[in-house]
Amino acid sequence: MAGSATRETALQKAERMMEFDKRLGARLLCGVDEAGRGPLAGPVSVCACVMPYDIPVLGIDDSKKLSEAKRELLYEKIIEVADYCVVLIDRETIDGINILEATKAGMARAIAGLKVKPDLAVVDAVKGIDTDVACEPIIKADAKSYCTAAASIIAKVTRDRLMRELDIKYPQYGFATNKGYGTKAHIDAIKAYGACPEHRLTFIKNFIDVTKVNFDEVAATGKADVR
Repeated sequence: MAGSATRETALQKAERMMEFDKRLGARLLCGVDEAGRGPLAGPVSVCACVMPYDIPVLGIDDSKKLSEAKRELLYEKIIEVADYCVVLIDRETIDGINILEATKAGMARAIAGLKVKPDLAVVDAVKGIDTDVACEPIIKADAKSYCTAAASIIAKVTRDRLMRELDIKYPQYGFATNKGYGTKAHIDAIKAYGACPEHRLTFIKNFIDVTKVNFDEVAATGKADVR
């Protein structure tokens, strides 16, 4: 009975989130969300996602409310049924145009990358996206909209997997654990070892003198810019 009740609750939640999307009145709606606007290192990951409503994926929610293990499981189920596009915006672009503009550029590219052009994009709070698709910015859309929550999971899992790969390349920063966010251990590592090519110079300028960072040297040696 407990298992049945749990499944019913998950189904009701999925139906409520799908109903939120349906009430917006679009023939084809996509959700758009990002992961990684705040970290000191790594790309920002952006996803646009269209989900079918006939076979709901139970457990979908704002990615921040889910454990890493749960996100991984849901990711595999979502990508089996979704039309989705993920765009990664690199550190150079983030430093060059700022994180907000980089996020908006990624969202525009993700929407354009869908197999079928949507009539409406529900975006988690971000305004001013340069796209010919109508956008509806909604605060906490990733907790309300079925498609946007699915997009948040894809974006998060994609980025987390990449950060685990970067941890192998640059193990001194703890990317597998901190995912590039500014934990004390991560900041201490930046002060000790300098920056690696994945660090956002505009984000770490308060911790080290970024004018002395030589990424060409880092690329040649395969190590961080130790000083």
